[in-house]
Amino acid sequence: MPTILKIQGGKPLKGTIEISGAKNSALPLMVACLLTDKPFILSNVPNLADIRTITQVLETLGVIAHEDGNTRTLNASNIISTTAPYELVKTMRASVLVLGPLLARFGHAKVSLPGGCALGARAIDVHLEGLRAMGVTCDLEEGYVIAKAPKDGLKGAHFTMRVVSVGATENLMLAASIAKGETVLQNAAREPEIIDLANCLNAMGADVQGAGTDTITIQGVDSLNGTQYKVMPDRLETGSYAMASLITGGDLTLTNTSLKYLPMVRETLEKAGAVFEELDNGFRVAQKGPIIGVDVMTEPYPGFATDLQAPFMALMSVCEGASMITETIFENRFMHVPELARMGANIQVHGASAMIRGVKNLSGAPVMATDIRAGIGMVVAALAAKGETTISRLYHLDRGYETLEAKLQACGAVVERHKAEI
Repeated sequence: MPTILKIQGGKPLKGTIEISGAKNSALPLMVACLLTDKPFILSNVPNLADIRTITQVLETLGVIAHEDGNTRTLNASNIISTTAPYELVKTMRASVLVLGPLLARFGHAKVSLPGGCALGARAIDVHLEGLRAMGVTCDLEEGYVIAKAPKDGLKGAHFTMRVVSVGATENLMLAASIAKGETVLQNAAREPEIIDLANCLNAMGADVQGAGTDTITIQGVDSLNGTQYKVMPDRLETGSYAMASLITGGDLTLTNTSLKYLPMVRETLEKAGAVFEELDNGFRVAQKGPIIGVDVMTEPYPGFATDLQAPFMALMSVCEGASMITETIFENRFMHVPELARMGANIQVHGASAMIRGVKNLSGAPVMATDIRAGIGMVVAALAAKGETTISRLYHLDRGYETLEAKLQACGAVVERHKAEI
């Protein structure tokens, strides 16, 4: 039965929230198990719907998966299939990351074209272009990518991405780690999650250099070993709770994380009136006065993350003055604007930009999550709104935020999950 979130706004968030492991890092790290026949152990894995989905995809291929709290033990020694079916891949586009490892280790793969959030055109063309550069033949048949490597295996290649793509960078890093020869990825994504994947692959015996820059060099090795590896903190969850603290006039300490993952977000929030105190295992975030309007443009890392645009817009909706947010990554990423408007926000969209004029108060209203990050934007707005807000389509939030209600309740928020009335 569908559930809804009921939030009584107006309570300052005060206390400590432990940040979970990064979903966007855990997914490619779990897929890396396909590159070895040895046991592969990941810790700090968040318990999320997307993690359960990628586990199902891996189990369909023959991976034996064991869960113990936030630790996953994966064993890909007995792969029985190289087909990732539509029924699973359609729910989460990260599932397409199995393509590179399957090709590298087994020479062939059949993977459904992906689904996921409705954020406009997010084709996997760049993934396929990179794999073709490594000698792969790819055909599209009935919604599936049918891919075959050369008889003597994947070949290293020099490949320049025409657009920066996190997923393509990850897929090609995975494939290249056991390809023959040297692979150089230019115009590569620079996200911290890319560095996390490189560090894990190197712990398995790979030779990956340059992660975190726009040029990544991979020297292919014959085989990889198993490893034990800890997933990095979730920087998007970190940023979301920092904004929740600010919009409620709260004082939060966020642990198991670091401001180093959020350079542009920190700079932007400080301009808006945030005060940060760095601690050994995280940081404290509060405000020194009213929230001031700040202009932002989303950009690939280290720019302002598109995944934090929605909660930032919620924060700006109650700022002093006005703010302009320009979205350069996804064309459909303003679907939360009508929902914020239902709560009294004053926002005008002009093409890829949104002008937000701060209002004194938001008001509780029935709203819905249109994707993962829009969902957390609604939560951030609801925490500050007068009265009760009900948020539907929680399956989006459950894909990206572990134990959301419990974390907020522990810091004074009045938030409860209920079965939706039909």
